[in-house]
Amino acid sequence: MLLGEQEQFLSYNGEVLVFQLSKPKHVEGADDKTMNLCVRRMVFNRETKLFVQKSSGAFNMRASHSKIEMICCSCTTDSRTGIILPCILVKKKKRNTIKYLLLLLHSSNQFEQSFHFKMDYELREDIRLFAGPSVLWRHANKLFYISSSTCMVQSAPLQLSSVVWTGEIVGEGTVILGIRTACLQESEDTDEFSISDRAIWGSELFGYAIQTQKMLTGTCFMPHAYSRVVSSVYVCKNERVKKQLRISLVAVTHKNQLIWFQNGLPKGVCELPFEKPCSVKTAVTRSNDLLFVVFFASGNSCVVQRRDSLQVASKWQKVKSVLVDDFIGSGSEQLLLLFRNDSNTEVLSTFKITDLEVVNYASGINYKHDVPAAEGLQENGLLTIQALETRLQAGFSSVRELQQHLKLKKKVILESCRALINLVEGRTHILPKAKEEGLVSLWDDAENPPHSLSKETSLASEVPEHFTELWQRVVSDSLVVGVNLTDSFYLSLNDVSLSLVMDQDFPSISPIIKCQSKIIKLNKDFSALAVSSCQIEPPPKKMKLDLHSQNDLKGDFPKRPAGVQVDGAKTVIAVTSLSPLLAFHRVCCVVLLHAKKQKHGNDGLQESETITVLCGKILLSLEDISNERFSVKMLRDSSYCTGAMEDILAVLAASARFSFQITSSDCTLTPVNSWLLGEMECTPFKECHDNIFCHKAGNVCGTIFNWSLKNPFEGVLTIFCRNLTVLFQCLHSLTRVLPPSCNVKLLRSGRKAVLTEQLALALEKEMLTSKCSFFSKESKAENTLMWGNEASKKIDNAPLGSLLDTVEGVQQFRKKFQNEREQSVLSMNQTMNGALYQKIALKIAEAQLTSDMIVWRLSKS
Repeated sequence: MLLGEQEQFLSYNGEVLVFQLSKPKHVEGADDKTMNLCVRRMVFNRETKLFVQKSSGAFNMRASHSKIEMICCSCTTDSRTGIILPCILVKKKKRNTIKYLLLLLHSSNQFEQSFHFKMDYELREDIRLFAGPSVLWRHANKLFYISSSTCMVQSAPLQLSSVVWTGEIVGEGTVILGIRTACLQESEDTDEFSISDRAIWGSELFGYAIQTQKMLTGTCFMPHAYSRVVSSVYVCKNERVKKQLRISLVAVTHKNQLIWFQNGLPKGVCELPFEKPCSVKTAVTRSNDLLFVVFFASGNSCVVQRRDSLQVASKWQKVKSVLVDDFIGSGSEQLLLLFRNDSNTEVLSTFKITDLEVVNYASGINYKHDVPAAEGLQENGLLTIQALETRLQAGFSSVRELQQHLKLKKKVILESCRALINLVEGRTHILPKAKEEGLVSLWDDAENPPHSLSKETSLASEVPEHFTELWQRVVSDSLVVGVNLTDSFYLSLNDVSLSLVMDQDFPSISPIIKCQSKIIKLNKDFSALAVSSCQIEPPPKKMKLDLHSQNDLKGDFPKRPAGVQVDGAKTVIAVTSLSPLLAFHRVCCVVLLHAKKQKHGNDGLQESETITVLCGKILLSLEDISNERFSVKMLRDSSYCTGAMEDILAVLAASARFSFQITSSDCTLTPVNSWLLGEMECTPFKECHDNIFCHKAGNVCGTIFNWSLKNPFEGVLTIFCRNLTVLFQCLHSLTRVLPPSCNVKLLRSGRKAVLTEQLALALEKEMLTSKCSFFSKESKAENTLMWGNEASKKIDNAPLGSLLDTVEGVQQFRKKFQNEREQSVLSMNQTMNGALYQKIALKIAEAQLTSDMIVWRLSKS
């Protein structure tokens, strides 16, 4: 409230308290004056939509030649009972003596003088009432306060230029927030940034606890940079989390802004519509929206909403006072705006009650004629609410059904994972019955497992004799697991891949580990190295007939060109993220090899059966990672890079591969080799000279290059790098040494020569598959048809000229021709067994899909 006003308003438990000082009554022949402090309790009548007087009270003050004024009023806590009571500060001035009285108002409308004190100056700056009750004020940049418990004026040992808030803080009691000149001599726990910030702005915000006389750092409220512009603050929420003070507050500034702070950081700002904001308070509506009510020195007011952002929701002019309370008894807060009335007829004659939502009452409106319309609107509102509640219940039911479905789906997946673990380890897994799980069986329950399942189990439980070694490496944030296969076993496989299954039983976590499989092939003389991984499939041209496999070139073809020599082992690698596994501290994984094994059938066709081979187990723990047990070790020995073959394979598998075709029209490509050995500080591997390892310091360290010259003017540079950032650094360094006429082209799907060779093999396989299928059909037709008797065979062997010399010969030739034509028609109309036709169509479709995949990769290169 503004000083000097002889009418003060205060909201208390939904009531409006109106404090007034009555005019003194002059008595002839008497010098004494009597002043009455009156209070009127006003409540809002929802029927008449007007404020009516509930009760009243008065406090008589005798003052001889004294001037009495109301300074301020507020609701504070009485320390004797802990009850919040209205209190008002009154000033009595007589000549040079100034006396202040603090009065409490009880529910019986009786005033009680809590305490009084005398001062030799008037209280004018930052006067606040707080719990006790207590009075606080500022004078000559010093802070003074007095409470009912001491009744003595005390001063705080600090200098300040303004007080912006007074209230309760959890664990600190009554705290005042003030602004003072920056004091740079701080304790050791103050950060350097805070000191420099205060030095720049020259002022700081601070907190001071009255009871404990403790200083609080201002950075937990707001940065020091705002201390020069803040005029008023309202702390909305304060709590302690793990001994840390968490504060949410809103502040108004001299720049006509309202700023929202969360834990010392600004979270939102709003431009205010009027100048000189002097106070701010909050209100919570029925929809839990937080409103900020700002009062201005000019008598204007506005409301700011905090939803997605801070924005002005409404504004008013010529406002006498703004109160926040539940005036209509709805259970939520509303705003009561009291407007200035020039006629000065009645207290609370011009007002407005609103919550910016559904409550909106204003004076001067006759609501009696609007009752039927209001009742109809209320009835429509109830029907709408009922419909919304029904819709909400239906939504809850759908959510519960979806949750049950997801829970059941998760249970089925976990049971499948347990069955897979038991399968690969050779244990018998007993599936739960469908009725027990609340499911409907899609097939008849059988006591004996299907033949395919028992066959799969036998294959998985065999002792693997086809791989030479199982190893693991850690490269950056990737775990690389490799299996070296023998050459004879590898050549009989298609679609080879690895999978990792956690051996531990975690009830809520799927044991299947997501990983990427790669196949790395090494020539015998280590003159070339290639990495093959899962490629993105082209747009589908035909439906895949094999529903149990995915033919996507993860494996190579069993046939090899005659000119290529291979060594005695091939490596299949699985790469997975390391961080999720380390969350278990120690994990054991089962390594499974999945492939299609080829075999020749009785009809001459090549058949494939899916096999799963248990390769062994790997152990991984945080101790192993800390001790670098599985780390890659690449050492520089004179002019070579030494490292185990598993280290090289692990780096290649964990890296991203990019191939670039470099062509030059007017000069040779010798700068590329000089760039690799010079600027990039690369050294070739001792085991494979064409692949060189980068030892240059920085991000590019660990990158592997493969430079292959087709001729002096054309070559292919393959880069194995950790990420795209390293790739761009390498290309940027390369383009600085290449001549301007060079052309660098990214080969998206590999080298054309290799893909062309693979396409030739795929087309050959497709042709042989079709030929074998047709020959198988003709052989079966020959076994079922009769091509004439022995006599006809003799005729077949006779010369054609001798048959045409006589009439009998011509007749025999005509009979033979007729017979062959009938047999040809019969052979064309021959039927085939459905299973045989399905098998032939499947083989042809597999071969065609493989060739289509390579053609698509060639088109992308």
